[in-house]
Amino acid sequence: MPAECVKVIVRVRPFNQKERDNGSKLCVNANESTNSVELFRSSESDSKQFTYDYVFGPETPQLQIYQQTAFNLVESVAEGYNGTIFAYGQTGCGKTFTMIGDPLNDNMKGIIPRTFEQIISIINNNSDSNKKFLLRCSYIEIYNEEIHDLLSKDVKQRYELKEGQQGVYVKDLNIPIVKTLQDMDKFMTLGAQNRSVGATAMNKESSRSHCIFTVYIECSMTDDKGNERITAGKLNLVDLAGSERQSKTQATGDRLKEATKINLSLSALGNVISALVDGKTQHIPYRDSKLTRLLQDSLGGNTKTIMIAAISPSDFNYDETLSSLRYASRAKMIKNQPKVNEDPKDAMLKEQAEEIKKLRELLLKQNQDTGDRQKVDNNGRLNNVDNSHHEQINQFKEINNQLLQEKQRYENEMKEKSEQAEQERLARQRLEELLKEKEQMMIKGGKGTDDDKKKYKKMQLAIEQQKKDHEQLKIQQEQKEKEMLEIEYKYNSVQDEVEKLRKQVKYLKNKYEQQQQEQNEMKQDFEYDKEEFLDTIRSQSKEIKLFSGILRMILLQEDIEKITNCCEWNDDVEEYKIPPFNIKAKKVNFPNLPYQKAMDLIDVEKQERQVEIHHRPLPSSYRDVENTRIASPGRQRKGESQPRMNGNNDNKGMSIVEKTKLNQQLLEIYEGKSNKTQKDDQLEDYIKSY
Repeated sequence: MPAECVKVIVRVRPFNQKERDNGSKLCVNANESTNSVELFRSSESDSKQFTYDYVFGPETPQLQIYQQTAFNLVESVAEGYNGTIFAYGQTGCGKTFTMIGDPLNDNMKGIIPRTFEQIISIINNNSDSNKKFLLRCSYIEIYNEEIHDLLSKDVKQRYELKEGQQGVYVKDLNIPIVKTLQDMDKFMTLGAQNRSVGATAMNKESSRSHCIFTVYIECSMTDDKGNERITAGKLNLVDLAGSERQSKTQATGDRLKEATKINLSLSALGNVISALVDGKTQHIPYRDSKLTRLLQDSLGGNTKTIMIAAISPSDFNYDETLSSLRYASRAKMIKNQPKVNEDPKDAMLKEQAEEIKKLRELLLKQNQDTGDRQKVDNNGRLNNVDNSHHEQINQFKEINNQLLQEKQRYENEMKEKSEQAEQERLARQRLEELLKEKEQMMIKGGKGTDDDKKKYKKMQLAIEQQKKDHEQLKIQQEQKEKEMLEIEYKYNSVQDEVEKLRKQVKYLKNKYEQQQQEQNEMKQDFEYDKEEFLDTIRSQSKEIKLFSGILRMILLQEDIEKITNCCEWNDDVEEYKIPPFNIKAKKVNFPNLPYQKAMDLIDVEKQERQVEIHHRPLPSSYRDVENTRIASPGRQRKGESQPRMNGNNDNKGMSIVEKTKLNQQLLEIYEGKSNKTQKDDQLEDYIKSY
């Protein structure tokens, strides 16, 4: 199949109450007829024009957005293609509303719940009795660059990313089977409840994580010759966390850390898009974040992709809106190579069919064995009864005891056979139940009524017509732009030629000025983003210095190096694997215990430990003393041999009284009781004695 560009849709949300109260002015005009967006400032005469595949204004209903964007994509996924729909934009611009909306309100339903309805409709309206479907779903979030399963009992558990034949996947992820619309809604609601949200100055319920709801659709078709064909489509429905600027969200503490991680992952996504569009770059930085790794196939891979850019109409958010529109303009130049996934090795439908076949063979074999045993048992019993009757007539008294023993033996045998038969019956019942359960996992079509089929067909035709009209409009726009740049043209007179050339010059000049202005603004945006990243680096550097200082207060440098040498970096979870250690007899000790037991021991020791902090102002020369103390080559553990200076060891011979006196002098230095000269001399003596 030929390459297909990422389809980009822009949606403008209405003004919110806060923007109305602040007297915000309009800075965006959305023209749905030409699918263009005009961005302007009320104080400036110039404006910027952007064109996309579709543009929707604030009044566009949810259903229309779904029909013109996602409807055809979902049909493609049912045919075996991979598809991705993701919403991007500034925080508080309506991404979650576009993707989820209000599932209980038919008019306000977002893309995800409408997707569920369409998938079930496709299956129910299928009239081919040889077609079988298997549906599964998963729901994950990426919070602070950690992957969590929103359908798991332990939502805080971290999951690892792996790479195999099926591409990038999440190890041990829950992917339950769904059969009805209610099942899908249940899992979506459960995941939404477990998702990380928080309040900022711009949004009371701001999404603090990227979420991906994935629907897996497998379809099995059998032709007249009995040949089976399996297709496997996957639909990723992605609700990205919004890009943030700390000056506007006023985020602090955990919210600021979350915003930093969000912006870093979105920046990595932007770098991937830029690298794909550039064409000259051989390396695509997919591995820079968990988000880009999971969306790797959706950007430049085997997927039909739709990007929805949600923007604000307020001039207060002019810069963020401009950034989102540029982001969207770059994304629409990405080319994917979608193809149908036929007979995949990891198709669950194939596994289920093989298991059903094995179960049926086991049941058939068990029924045959049971029938043979019953036949042999009945024949044997009749012969024995006849023999026993004959012996009873001839030798009743002589063999009475033998008959009693035979009777007891037969009763025991019958009891054992009855128990065996009951066990076989239970085993057969379990096999039948398992077979029924496996068969019920697969969904057969044809459940839809004639009215449902007609309604769906009518919707298909209407959407197909809208698609044709849209394609025709795009061709007309391209033709119009081409005419503006056309050089060869037949003119009626010289005046016509001059007028035409004047228009071309004016058009090209405007284009050139726009591109220059765009380039300057992009440089400014780059500088702004660079400053934000530098602020993040400074903040993280301060935090690292704080933790390093605390660590040096607890451990010696040689102990830190000893522990560091035992640590290993794990690429899958992107963190160090630190071996459990504790401090025993004033030395670092690695307990010879299993990992979990060692960690439990360390937790107990930490709880029993008491930290005493001396809140005294430090002298100006304290840092020099500390640096000298750490760097001093003579600094050794208590009990270890120390080199003698000038034939003797003054520190070793120091009495308790002298040590106490020295500590008292140091305390006086800290409390300011000595003059500056005395301080310097005493600090020098203290360093030497240390």
